[in-house]
Amino acid sequence: MPVEPGEPGRRGERLAAFGVRRAAVGDVPVVRAVIDAAFEPYIERIGVVPAPMEADHAANVAAGRVFVTGEPVTGLVVVEERPDHLYLDTVAVRPDAHRRGVGGRLLRFVDAHARALGLDEVRLCTNAMMWENRKIYPKLGYEVVERRVDGPYDRVHYRKRLG
Repeated sequence: MPVEPGEPGRRGERLAAFGVRRAAVGDVPVVRAVIDAAFEPYIERIGVVPAPMEADHAANVAAGRVFVTGEPVTGLVVVEERPDHLYLDTVAVRPDAHRRGVGGRLLRFVDAHARALGLDEVRLCTNAMMWENRKIYPKLGYEVVERRVDGPYDRVHYRKRLG
């Protein structure tokens, strides 16, 4: 059973240090709302619904992959532990919370979470048409691994090696 904020143990302390908590079943509607608000502006630009909007949010929450911040929730990450890295599937911040450090705090949490899991790398991908992300990730230590078309999505894949 995962340790949550307020419970003893290092994982709960790590979550609390970043103002992040693991999403609960009751958070599924707000997880969906934050992701939809964050990604809806990209639909016209990329010509398809962004993959995070079509994800099974209830399944991700039930699997313990979603971490949220803010009260009310202003941002979230969806991560998946893999054998040799932590995969950052989604980072989403409500548009009215942009430029307040929410995304940066979530990304620092992801790095700390990976380290706590004994992983020394974080990987992610973003749509090639989401040029805002393509400017931000290299500034945060991510390097491009490849660009690949997956069905209707033209994606740029990144990795960050943690020291």
